[in-house]
Amino acid sequence: MSTITFDTHKFIRTLKDAGIPESQAEAISEAFRAAHMEAEVATKTDLRELEYRLIIKLGAMMMAGIATVAALVKLL
Repeated sequence: MSTITFDTHKFIRTLKDAGIPESQAEAISEAFRAAHMEAEVATKTDLRELEYRLIIKLGAMMMAGIATVAALVKLL
């Protein structure tokens, strides 16, 4: 999976603007970054790649099914 960018400076600045002391804002930012790194989040690119793989597999299964039916028709 690809990584998602996280602007810690902007995050800390937003917290400070909301009235949170800088030391607490930095601690919250670090905790959020650590939790974010542990989470496995699918990006749009990840989902697009999965969709392409599923399309290819489905196409292969359909071709195998058609070939099987054609072989059965030929035998009967």
